[in-house]
Amino acid sequence: MKLTIEREALLGPLAHVQSVVERRNTIPVLANVLIRAEKGSLGLTATDMDLDIVETVEADVGAKGAVTAPAHTIYDIVRKLPEGAQVELVRQGDGERMTIKSGRSSFALATLPVEEFPALSGDKLPHQFVLQAAELRALIDRTRFAISTEETRYYLNGIFVHATKNGEVLVLRAVATDGHRLARVEMPLPDGAAGMPGVIVPRKAVNELRKLIDESEDSVAISLSDTKIRFAFGSIVLTSKLIDGTFPDYERVIPTNNDKLMEVHCKGFAAAVDRVATISTEKSRAVKLSAQPGTLTVSANSPDSGNATEEIEVGYTAAPIEIGFNARYLLDITEQIEGEHAQFAMADAASPTLVRDVADASAIYVLMPMRV
Repeated sequence: MKLTIEREALLGPLAHVQSVVERRNTIPVLANVLIRAEKGSLGLTATDMDLDIVETVEADVGAKGAVTAPAHTIYDIVRKLPEGAQVELVRQGDGERMTIKSGRSSFALATLPVEEFPALSGDKLPHQFVLQAAELRALIDRTRFAISTEETRYYLNGIFVHATKNGEVLVLRAVATDGHRLARVEMPLPDGAAGMPGVIVPRKAVNELRKLIDESEDSVAISLSDTKIRFAFGSIVLTSKLIDGTFPDYERVIPTNNDKLMEVHCKGFAAAVDRVATISTEKSRAVKLSAQPGTLTVSANSPDSGNATEEIEVGYTAAPIEIGFNARYLLDITEQIEGEHAQFAMADAASPTLVRDVADASAIYVLMPMRV
């Protein structure tokens, strides 16, 4: 194998694929990236057995071939080369070394057999549809903050994506919850998604995908089965196993009869919560909301730091109510609201509260109260 490629053309794809590789591996080949040189192109593949990413980039290939070499090491080498450098990757015959040359620098890296590298992608996945990158970014951003990190409840460690109905309208819905808060976002059902099974996309796959589509304007081709999901856009293909579990009946925790409605200016409300929460203890991050007609008092108490209050104007006409929340969770939700105003629908101090973007009915958030 022999090829030449510009540093900048190689660095981006290397950054993408090495991100998937775990720092500690019990299987040595999983620390490596699979480098495959074909006519005019270089393919890079990395996997952790649950997730794999393949990215293809143009290269001047002198001799075809494939090799696996340490992913983080190659990335660090290429990152430290000067801008504009030409990088040459060479593997002689069946040698156990791959050489990276650039200018007067030369690095010889140990390799492992290509046959040992596990293949995750390649299966035919029956359900296929297309989303715009901006739509997929919105689905992820408005739900992933609520993904659980509790490993024992593994079925909550991802985003539940499924086709369903809202009234008579067919929608694609994404839901995440950690038991303390819930995010539910939906959009019109894309062509081809009607027969898809409900799937739980793991947190790591969600986070890697979000990084990859950060600047993409491409449409994203999504294929899935009961066990795997694949996202293909530009020169990148990301394939992930799905979480094998049953997502709970989330509809049961979404309140429908909360009659105490409060409308707040979202940015002003978030700023007040953030300021007052400075006082609250780091562990509980608790703030109390005391709503009266026309005004809301945000307060926090800490045995160590003292107390804080701030009063803001709100649209509220119901009976007075006091309710406590985790400030971090409140701020996570307000960050997702793009309109100027948020509506809080409350019942009492012990029942879940519903939060909506007044200007956008496609997303709803549920927040469990806490004692303060």
